[in-house]
Amino acid sequence: MIMPASLEMRLAEAAASGIRYTSETDAKGIACAWCTLARAEDLLPAAALLKAMDARLSTITVFQPKAPPAAAVAEGEEAPPAPTFLGGDVANDGSSYEIDYHFDLDGDTVTLVAHVPAGGAVDSLTPLFRGADWPEREMMEIYAVGVKDHPDPRRLFLDPGIEGAVLERLIPLSTLINSATTKGLWEKIMAQTGSPT
Repeated sequence: MIMPASLEMRLAEAAASGIRYTSETDAKGIACAWCTLARAEDLLPAAALLKAMDARLSTITVFQPKAPPAAAVAEGEEAPPAPTFLGGDVANDGSSYEIDYHFDLDGDTVTLVAHVPAGGAVDSLTPLFRGADWPEREMMEIYAVGVKDHPDPRRLFLDPGIEGAVLERLIPLSTLINSATTKGLWEKIMAQTGSPT
């Protein structure tokens, strides 16, 4: 399937605040499109458009982009403000999140990208795509990102008594890489709560 030529225009109409759109087709004819939303508030209307086009939500990924390197500032000059993502609502300073919603559209991939500040929130896609339920719950549990109007915001894995975004605070990358995640996490939790390990 070749991605509809009108997709960019239709997404721009659905996302009233604006989009940045790129697409490419590989040698086998598989098309991939990336649609970065200027504001996370446009996620639900853009996803509703894809639902109307019979797209299927494949997965949701979340990461925290690193801040760009600081520019050298001469003595007596002020540092420039932190750069922002498309739309300017969220600073590109290493504290915000990029949430990528990957959709299958007849064999092609369309990714909606929303940027959210730490402690911010996005609308739940679960009413449109039932498969968003667990990825959204996991996102709320692991990251400092909320999901508005989620039909079942209970924790999936961690005890409700453990503060949210625990994996970000307690597990350094080196621990994740050497596969000691669970042991390291529980040792830190027990140390914080004063429980014997």
